[in-house]
Amino acid sequence: MASKSTVTTLTIFFFFFVEPRVVSQQISAVDSECTNRWIHIRTLPSRFNLDLLSTCNRYPITDDLCPYLANHGLGPKTHTRTRSWYRTDPLLLELIFHRRILEYPCLTPDPDLASAVYLPYYAGIDSLRYLYGPDLNSSADHGSDLLEFLTRDQPEIWSRRSGHDHFLVMARPAWDFSQPLTVDPPIWGTSFLERREFFNLTALTLESRFWPWQEQAVPYPTSFHPHSLPFLESWIRRVRRSRRTSLMLFAGGGGTSSSPNIRRSIRLECTSLNATESESKSDKICDFVDCSNGICEHDPIRFMRPMLQSSFCLQPPGDTPTRKATFDGIIAGCIPVFFEDQTAKMQYNWHLPDSEFAEFSVTIPKEDVVFRGVRIQDVLMSIPKEEVTRMRERVMEMMPRVMYRRHGASMGLMNKKDAVDIAIDGVLEKIKSRV
Repeated sequence: MASKSTVTTLTIFFFFFVEPRVVSQQISAVDSECTNRWIHIRTLPSRFNLDLLSTCNRYPITDDLCPYLANHGLGPKTHTRTRSWYRTDPLLLELIFHRRILEYPCLTPDPDLASAVYLPYYAGIDSLRYLYGPDLNSSADHGSDLLEFLTRDQPEIWSRRSGHDHFLVMARPAWDFSQPLTVDPPIWGTSFLERREFFNLTALTLESRFWPWQEQAVPYPTSFHPHSLPFLESWIRRVRRSRRTSLMLFAGGGGTSSSPNIRRSIRLECTSLNATESESKSDKICDFVDCSNGICEHDPIRFMRPMLQSSFCLQPPGDTPTRKATFDGIIAGCIPVFFEDQTAKMQYNWHLPDSEFAEFSVTIPKEDVVFRGVRIQDVLMSIPKEEVTRMRERVMEMMPRVMYRRHGASMGLMNKKDAVDIAIDGVLEKIKSRV
């Protein structure tokens, strides 16, 4: 169980922080800047959010999430003196988003005034009991309690637009919430997104499927959460002056099986290059950080330093198409190399516009590498140096868009839109197009 002090601290924060914010929004309700941008935070019983944090170490198959509840979901600092780096677990995005939206300048206590209604339901954390816990065989029930509450308590809020104006964050891939209701016996996942009653709401997920219109992928949280503009600018300066001694880097696991796949091809190419390189060379072609068995999770130092020293970061798909490492690499100014569009281009179009992909990334079809003998090294080395420099500058321009700044950030940093700001803008536009 999570420590009593941890849950108590979070409870005190939410109950004593929200109310003054709501009052201030009532006073400024005529603010023209908030026209068509008002958001109402639906008041949910604590069993839908804060109470779920008390089960943070109840599921032995998953990591113990309790240590990473610190700093409102950002996790503990990587070291005592840092002001920007935390051991963040992406599964706590729901808590991070909840804390951040409390600072949104256009909150309203009046749902009739709101353009959007945010549900502070920690769906990903709640799903653990269906994925790993005692409710494993009743995963079709995921969402039943929430639906019952929404249709019973102030039902007019939910029914006025049939849920079209509601949105929530689900800090797992959408596939984990997409088990068909008719499957018997149950397979992996819950059926939350398969419930017809939830078809109209907008779900912000870490990875979306390719056809349902209610889902939108948002960036995985990295470990970088600056609280002021000088800290962001200082990091960008470090990224810009970092000496890139390696052409390409792969940080990840897998690729050890004998069957053909892109990760295996990357490992083989890197191993071959490293074996033939002269020991006298100070620079190398391929660097490899083995993150097998989750050893890189919650330890950004293990992979961020190599990323800072590499020009290109290879982002092959794994169990699912998307990767947290995509965003770690961008934070390090490492140009991403994709092997299929589903890894990012078809996922994060709010944060990484697909029309600009060629300006900050490289795409090499995985079939060319695995089956046609194309060497990644040859493709990357053929890119002119001035083009590589230009692409890295574009990556650094994208950095604020994919980072999650720390709550309570300075005004200067708040003027730069981060991943939460862009997600909220996207939600409002999406809802506007429906309603």
